[in-house]
Amino acid sequence: MKKLVLAYSGGLDTSYCVKHLSKNGYDVHAVSVNTGGFSKEDTQLLHEKALQMGASSYTSIEAIETYYNQIVKYLIFGNVLRNNTYPLSVSAERIIQAVEIIQYAKKINASYIAHGSTGAGNDQVRFDLIFQVLAPEIEIITPIRDQQLSREDEIEYLKKEGINISWEKAQYSINQGLWGTSVGGSETLTSNTPLPESAYPSQMEATTSEKLTLSFAKGELTAVNGNKGSAIANIKAVENIASRYAIGRDIHVGDTIIGIKGRVGFEAAAPLLIIKGHHLLEKHTLTKWQQYQKEQQGSFYGMLLHEGQYLDPVMRDLEAFMESTQKTVNGDVLLTLHPYRFTLDGVNSPNDLMNASFGSYGEMNKGWSADDAKGFIKILSNQNKIHQHVNN
Repeated sequence: MKKLVLAYSGGLDTSYCVKHLSKNGYDVHAVSVNTGGFSKEDTQLLHEKALQMGASSYTSIEAIETYYNQIVKYLIFGNVLRNNTYPLSVSAERIIQAVEIIQYAKKINASYIAHGSTGAGNDQVRFDLIFQVLAPEIEIITPIRDQQLSREDEIEYLKKEGINISWEKAQYSINQGLWGTSVGGSETLTSNTPLPESAYPSQMEATTSEKLTLSFAKGELTAVNGNKGSAIANIKAVENIASRYAIGRDIHVGDTIIGIKGRVGFEAAAPLLIIKGHHLLEKHTLTKWQQYQKEQQGSFYGMLLHEGQYLDPVMRDLEAFMESTQKTVNGDVLLTLHPYRFTLDGVNSPNDLMNASFGSYGEMNKGWSADDAKGFIKILSNQNKIHQHVNN
């Protein structure tokens, strides 16, 4: 039989792939990659369902640490919010999932690799790009895309094969991971309809304000409210606290890789708090030109990541630049949480550039004289004076 590795999520599309491929001469090895969305119970259910559908084996790869170290860390360093809104919750996950799956396929000497993406979304591009670059010798099989199947077609096929699981489509599609949760529904297929409260997985429980302190060392989150832990544990801690306030909800509208507009809801309390807190700390600890360049490069990094270009060498260059800028990004960020919103109250940092003894903005100058200021301003005006003189 032809050995094949399938990127498996347990949903209708990948379940169809398991059954269809196994019936057509492929030795199907189902693989899921956990980037923060699967519990042990979820993994056990995926295992049982994959074998029921006809897979020869099922493997769950734990990749949360890899996901943080290779991607999430740089999304924080770069303060990455696509279109100033979306923290790349799902699109960033797909990159690591694709890399892990292709590495597993090479490990077991598979000749084929498959995924359940349709021909109308971003994920097909992300998976195929990674697969083709890392293993051009492995053939890519995509039954849903190639056969242009509808949900009804897939369900009918599985019923004929004796698979009588209820495939009733959930009202809302939820994809959860370490760096946020996407929410899709009929409302996001329109341009003018918001998602209802009930669509979001976390409901508001807290109604009184609460203080929150985020501690950073070289740009990484090292403690929450003084409790030290790993960056991953700290992200989860922030999410547990802030999701009770229904913070981090929004709808992202953006350009897909294939050139059409897309709209998706998301819930990302921890990413938004951490990115905004980190950004405030950088305003206090980085120079004007460091901040300027980081805004350009962080946005560029996020765009390339979204487009599936993670393996381009420029991404390593950008990561090296962003990591270099984090040497002085140390200290505490003070926030207050309220229902549906938060405020950034201030920072305490040993690298705070406001602490310099040169003067206080708008108050008193200590490092220069009045004549120094007048001379500086006079020379600064030269360029515009010359322009006005020549052209007037």
